[in-house]
Amino acid sequence: MLKYYTIHQASKILCVSAQTLRNWDVNGKLHPHHTSSNGYRYYSEEQLNSVLRIAPKEQVIVIGYCRVSSAKQKDDLQRQIDNMRMYLIVQGQPFEIVSDIGSGINYKRKGLLELLKRITSGEVKKVVVLYKDRLTRFGFELIEYITGLFSCKIEIVDSTEKTEQQELVEDLVQIVTVFSCKLQGKRAGKAKVMIKELTKDDKDD
Repeated sequence: MLKYYTIHQASKILCVSAQTLRNWDVNGKLHPHHTSSNGYRYYSEEQLNSVLRIAPKEQVIVIGYCRVSSAKQKDDLQRQIDNMRMYLIVQGQPFEIVSDIGSGINYKRKGLLELLKRITSGEVKKVVVLYKDRLTRFGFELIEYITGLFSCKIEIVDSTEKTEQQELVEDLVQIVTVFSCKLQGKRAGKAKVMIKELTKDDKDD
């Protein structure tokens, strides 16, 4: 009697994510044996054995993510990329580097969107960032949870904890900087003064 497996059981047997199996269904690489009336996909034992014998395993890679807030920090971005490349070479695994120039509270960064798309397609097994706030200023735990659903881990190279005051100042600077870009005239000038005062106070402390 033929045995059938749910999409999650099949994903474990084939060592790919459930999302990868869904993608295979869409692009015609592997259709489920049948789909139940409530939409659940089922794969036959014969199908899985066939895939294990002849299908090349999709390459699942590590991605190093680097980010700076503005174009004025391009030199810093290049240093991040160089350091990331050296770190990943030592790991001895296939890797790529994705970089962004944009605020940590902007979730529409081109590189970040590309990264999330590839994670949800089952192409990435680990994301490496030098510092936690390089990935995002707010909502790190949410992104970490989402990536975990697709069997992807996030590794932070430098996990040194900052003081609450340092984090608060950095967050305020990010918020004021973003909104000051939308202001004009005197209000923009006041915002810039506020940023200078915040960064000055932080350095003094």
